[in-house]
Amino acid sequence: MGFKCGILGLSNVGKSTLFNALTATAAAQASNYPFSTIEPNVGEVMVPDPRLDVLAKLAKSAKIKPTRLTFVDIAGLVSGASRGEGLGNQFLAHVREVEAIAHVVRCFEDKEIAHVSGAINPIADIDTIETELMLADLDSLERRTEGLAKKAKGSDKDAAEAKHALDLVQRALALLREGKPARLVERKPDEEKGFHMLGLLTSKPVLYVCNVDEGSAAAGNALTRQVEERAKQEGAACVTISAKIEAEIAVLPAAERREYLAAIGLDEAGLDRLIRAGYGLLDLITYFTAGPKEAAAWTITRGTKAPQAAAVIHSDFERGFIRAETIAYNDYVMFGGESGARDAGKMRLEGKNYAVADGDVMHFRFAT
Repeated sequence: MGFKCGILGLSNVGKSTLFNALTATAAAQASNYPFSTIEPNVGEVMVPDPRLDVLAKLAKSAKIKPTRLTFVDIAGLVSGASRGEGLGNQFLAHVREVEAIAHVVRCFEDKEIAHVSGAINPIADIDTIETELMLADLDSLERRTEGLAKKAKGSDKDAAEAKHALDLVQRALALLREGKPARLVERKPDEEKGFHMLGLLTSKPVLYVCNVDEGSAAAGNALTRQVEERAKQEGAACVTISAKIEAEIAVLPAAERREYLAAIGLDEAGLDRLIRAGYGLLDLITYFTAGPKEAAAWTITRGTKAPQAAAVIHSDFERGFIRAETIAYNDYVMFGGESGARDAGKMRLEGKNYAVADGDVMHFRFAT
């Protein structure tokens, strides 16, 4: 299962520096001019989860296999992207391919790094990108309205489906014309699939990443507070991070990294917070398997049923699914591992309709 979070923002906001830190590589060229990243760079990062280490110790696992999240560094956007200006068409195509957006916003002053509009204004930067995405969505929806309206005039099953789709399209258009993103469309649970099928750029969940100077990494600054307020109004998440610091510490050994962070007043790397926030943004959860050979973390979408969760390990597990032996993480730890939890009556046998919970430690029984 591939879950992708796109890193986007205007040029020169620190996207590539952040991506380099995320992947601890120099894969993305961070240069002081627009369009330095022409093709999106893709990097997989480990999702930090201390629970996995605890389980590995209890199960005396020989290996640890963390779960991973994919970040895509997308080319910098300019005004007019929705009309194909700059790398507009390419940019929009790459945004369509990700499930969520980490929107990097410049919240630092630096005379040596030019800003595309000549002034540091994070809210204006957010509006520039949001406007381009909304214009692209408006164009997309307006072009399909006429075809749906014709189909909806019939009386067969296709006509009924077209009516539902047209209703969703019109509700999204009404919001977009007010200058609001499509993700704010009110919809019922049974409309989610149809809404997702519209493929709207502004329907994707957004996480704001405030890129600050080293001195503001711990407490933020006046600019990050503006972004935090904007995020709060939208119900979006917000993380403050210094891409420059993260790039410096990404290559350090773990002990030195901890010392460096402590010296500047941080409990953990900003990247760890960003990765976890990206994970949450995609509504992902983790379940575990633990044994002498390996302790592993597995990524699924919240609400995934046991057979589909088993398929993440191997498709055979879903096809031949019988049941899932399940122990809640806290019970596994409290009773010292699998045998202790089983003796305490904390192991449950779950069937095909069980929705896996975050932290479940599972063992799947299946027929070959």
